[in-house]
Amino acid sequence: MKRFPYKLKSLLVALICLPNALTAIADNGHNLWLNDSDRHTSPQVSITGKRNDSPTLRIAENELKRIGWEGATTFDTGKRDMPEGAYSIMRTGGGATTISASSPIGVLYAVYELDRMMRCQQDILNINVKESPAYRYRVLNHWDNPDGTIERGYAGFSIWKWDELPDVVSPRYEEYARACASVGINASVLNNVNAKPIILSDEYLSKIKVIADQFRPYGVKVFLSVNFASPKVLGGLATADPFDKEVKAWWKAKAKEIYSLIPDFGGFLVKANSEGEAGPCDYGRTHVDGANMLADALRPHGGIVMWRAFVYAPSSPDRVMQAYDEFKPFDGKFKDNVIIQVKNGPIDFQPREPFSPLFGSMPKTNLMVEFQITQEYLGASNHLCYLAPLFKETLDADTHRMPAKSTIKEITASNDRLSAIAGVANIGDDPNWCGHLFAQSNWYAFGRLAWNPDMKADEIAAEWLKLTLSADPAFVSPMTHLMMESREAVVNYMMPMGLHHIFARDHHYGPAPWFEMPDMRRDWTATYYHQADADGIGFDRTMATGSGATSQYAEPIRLMFENKATCPDKYLLWFHHVAWTDKTQNGLTLWEDICRHYDKGLQQARQFQIAWDKMRPYVDSEKFAHVGDKLKIQTHDAQWWKDACLLYFQSINHLPFPDDMERPVYDLDRLKKVDLPLKLHGCPTRDMLP
Repeated sequence: MKRFPYKLKSLLVALICLPNALTAIADNGHNLWLNDSDRHTSPQVSITGKRNDSPTLRIAENELKRIGWEGATTFDTGKRDMPEGAYSIMRTGGGATTISASSPIGVLYAVYELDRMMRCQQDILNINVKESPAYRYRVLNHWDNPDGTIERGYAGFSIWKWDELPDVVSPRYEEYARACASVGINASVLNNVNAKPIILSDEYLSKIKVIADQFRPYGVKVFLSVNFASPKVLGGLATADPFDKEVKAWWKAKAKEIYSLIPDFGGFLVKANSEGEAGPCDYGRTHVDGANMLADALRPHGGIVMWRAFVYAPSSPDRVMQAYDEFKPFDGKFKDNVIIQVKNGPIDFQPREPFSPLFGSMPKTNLMVEFQITQEYLGASNHLCYLAPLFKETLDADTHRMPAKSTIKEITASNDRLSAIAGVANIGDDPNWCGHLFAQSNWYAFGRLAWNPDMKADEIAAEWLKLTLSADPAFVSPMTHLMMESREAVVNYMMPMGLHHIFARDHHYGPAPWFEMPDMRRDWTATYYHQADADGIGFDRTMATGSGATSQYAEPIRLMFENKATCPDKYLLWFHHVAWTDKTQNGLTLWEDICRHYDKGLQQARQFQIAWDKMRPYVDSEKFAHVGDKLKIQTHDAQWWKDACLLYFQSINHLPFPDDMERPVYDLDRLKKVDLPLKLHGCPTRDMLP
């Protein structure tokens, strides 16, 4: 292998400007999928255009050197017929390579593609690649707070060090931007959707400018979540009514101020009139009124409004219906720089939900899908749960709302209009960024699918494994299988067959199907969702006898969900209240089927431990021990979930367990007393668990 002279190698390190990624923390997962092994060579690189005018092209050149790319390489950034971010790579005779794009960021994306192909051992001798992003905005939503905590964060505190900015610039800002760019993510909402008005203060905007400056060469735009009451709280106005002239003027002035500091600022993300947050409905106005007012303020600067459709009120008989009921009547009334952000399912990032019926129901409105990368309801950073199958389940779902192109990815992805896709980030200041080494794969998978939603989940898993841990087929094959099985295993041992939201209150980590409290909103209790009684279990959402939520889906989806005999078992208890002794599609009684799902989930978790033990030869000792310890917690939790749910449901139906099912090891009364001291920025450790 060729070696750089000492001085040149030092210069490379200085140019790349990633000190943390190249030092002693190389074995704990900090480098993510961008492992910098010692493979430096000295390629010939030639760049068309004004090389010194583009920090992005200089980064691309340095990245080429880092990966050891050989042969003459030309960057051509004058391709006006290519969308922003798109690129082509062509290698001609003699090893010469041309990377073409409409702008420097496309060149950088192409370099990361070369890196990926090389390390995944793909053919690069005859490369002829053309790539274009499916979505215009590929967004990470951070739920980070000004005090450094992260709502639903399980990997430490925020990487944004507000108390140090703007004077101290953490190297993590550039490392983060680089990681995002390497998978095509081009937008970051820095703060919690439960936004504090202070984020728009002069003090914080000066800090945000520094972060934006670090992101810019990597093509990552900064967005902010804003509190709708900011004109009152921050501006001292008497109201935040979107029809008020002073309120409109305040937002326009604030937008002008932001863009004077951050000329490429992306825009606002807004959570309004949901879970107590302020909004236009406080003044008798609508979501349209609020979103369009902000859109007018941002329009002169090219900014957009991402307006969340996550709304629910205590008065509704069925929470899953509220977003559809509230937003569908507004189709076609939002301005063209507004996009409605819709969660993948109609409740709240559950381990499995049917797709939100809003998709396909608002053809005249820009809609974007929102996923949760952080595992709020999926074992936090303790459980190995690869989420690409969940993402694909939604993106590939056919809404049957259009005569053609009616899948959710087809409805939401476009280069011709405003399009976006978002994921709630799982990133914190933990050395490995995500708390669990394998949780990095979900950040990676989201980026890859945001770029190309047609990619297969198993292909992405194999890519991540090769880039992060080992490219040895003896490692990649069994671990790809494990990753692909992991999400279904979590569903099995937590909430199979359409059960949902039966978590413990607040922290959403452990099971509590018994949870309810006097005078509490019913839709904040577990019993509201499973509706278990002596006769059966499940939420009746049919038109015939239930809430009518099935009516929000198009035919033939509505008819399939409405009929108990045709409703897929994986959604059965989401849409139907089913007798314990009724037969499911596999011929078992419902009670037997539920029991077998929980038991299977536990056995799957145990098999994960066995499979990982065999991977010791392929993984360094620190990473091996880290993942092994997490799998022990996951197996413990699978037992906890199985015992808590089955013992509680058995206390209602008084039916025996199947003869061949492993019996519970816990006592129900003991499990009901579990009270985890879980912090917003942390995750349970083994000594906290029952």
